[in-house]
Amino acid sequence: MTRSFNPVYSDRAESIFPTMSKLARKVGAINLGQGFPDEDGPLAIREAAAQAIIDGPNQYVPVEGTPELREAVARDNKRFYGLDIDPMSETLVVSGATEGLAAAFQGLLVPGDEAVLLAPFYESYAPQIEAAGGVIRFVDLEPPSWRLDAKALEAAITAKTKLIVINTPHNPLGKVMSMAELEIVADAARRHDLYVVCDEVYERLVFDGERHVPLMTLPGMRERAIRIGSAGKSFSLTGFRIGYVTASAPLITALMKAHTHLAYTSPGAIETAVAAGLNLGDDYFENFAADMQGKRDLFASGLAAAGFETLACEGTYFITVDIRSVGRDDDTAFCKEITEKAKVAAVPISAFYHPSQTGAPRYYARFCFCKRPDVLEEASRRLKAYFGGR
Repeated sequence: MTRSFNPVYSDRAESIFPTMSKLARKVGAINLGQGFPDEDGPLAIREAAAQAIIDGPNQYVPVEGTPELREAVARDNKRFYGLDIDPMSETLVVSGATEGLAAAFQGLLVPGDEAVLLAPFYESYAPQIEAAGGVIRFVDLEPPSWRLDAKALEAAITAKTKLIVINTPHNPLGKVMSMAELEIVADAARRHDLYVVCDEVYERLVFDGERHVPLMTLPGMRERAIRIGSAGKSFSLTGFRIGYVTASAPLITALMKAHTHLAYTSPGAIETAVAAGLNLGDDYFENFAADMQGKRDLFASGLAAAGFETLACEGTYFITVDIRSVGRDDDTAFCKEITEKAKVAAVPISAFYHPSQTGAPRYYARFCFCKRPDVLEEASRRLKAYFGGR
């Protein structure tokens, strides 16, 4: 065959996650590259899923999601953020947050529309936007604080801009947008009449006594913000592939129509289980964040002992290191080196930039710490043995 493929996907390099995971498996390395926990989430949620499968029916549920889960999503918004959400018109269940993002971009963008991305960014944003015919305008966040600059955002917005994408807590950086940064985004959205796609999948993982603040709660953002959450991230059940979207009714309708032609619907039994998860007590969510913060501190200490300078980690389960602290200056080569020789896998931060961004910083690498303490301790030991440590 001589027919070409869609260059948005075919011309891109393989995702960094399967690339590093395959290398980790090949050499027997501890995989701290791909972000998934090594222990499953609450037994009560898993039992609810199993029982729902047994009880049935195991047929299509409504395109928008089961009423049970949509009502749970609405209650969750009220309980944690004070948002009054109509479950039947302002929520949508999707097959993972990634599919929710695709539905947002395909439901809102037409060819030639511009979307603003804050770089670095989660890798699926760019190809999804480009596949929808959108044009990306980049705003670079400057290390080591990675804080958003209002003038840089303003410079990226043109008459063709339709939406901004934000991710807080942020993958890969582990940063949480400050209220000042959220105000910068909200101000730009109000003045330029823009939508904001809010990737908030790590909303449950904010550390050091701070709390997640959805952009939707800011003045004037109730009708503009599209808030995307993830059961996989909130309950350490990434294989469930259930996400949920909260937005105004017109936006939910636009996304639902795209979702219909992407996934159509999601597994009803899993939706039942996720509804049970969202109804868990505050103690679950508090303990979940506290446990992950403890793992952050454990691994940060191990990285420091191995000679690394670590950047601030305010949320998520990712921590960034400056590889210059161990005498390296190429993040891609560094990650390959430590996977093969130290037997610990990480991913380069430069992989979270668009291929056209040739000036991406090359001094940073991301480790994932949502693993058992003994795994983090062994990874720390290997890194210290390889780099000499302090």
